Amino acid sequence: MKISKGTVVQFHYRIKDLDGKELESNFDAQAVAYLHGYNNMMPGIEKSLESMSKGDVLEAELEAAETFGEIQADSEQRISVKHLMSAEKKPKWKAGMTAVVNTEQGQREVTIIKAGKFMVTVDTNHPLAGKTLQFEFQVEDVRAATEEEIEHGHAHGAGGHHH
Repeated sequence: MKISKGTVVQFHYRIKDLDGKELESNFDAQAVAYLHGYNNMMPGIEKSLESMSKGDVLEAELEAAETFGEIQADSEQRISVKHLMSAEKKPKWKAGMTAVVNTEQGQREVTIIKAGKFMVTVDTNHPLAGKTLQFEFQVEDVRAATEEEIEHGHAHGAGGHHH
């Protein structure tokens, strides 16, 4: 089955900068699952995966506008340290570190610009915003979406949304 609108896609990915340095990968973790054609994935990734099949591998260079977006000016915010989340228990926040915060649009990764004892100034641009990146994709599975998945607008089950 080929990837097209209304299919659930499971894939692994690797992201590298233009110098070939690996920035992120999920090849050692569960595949990402999404409902293709319903704005559940970055536009550049959806375009790259269109018409691929289970087992296919692809490398693609994608512009910032197609992935994590261009850098937005005036994206600094001052927030309470208690709103920062990290994999570490109680990190000592410093400029340059990344954290996750909950927003009205869901969780967002931010970069700390300035850290104080109780407040931090963060850049809300994604750390990979504004960068052209190398992506490697491996399609693990493609299947027809269920009526319920299409009605809900997202994939269910392993790697997708659980109700």
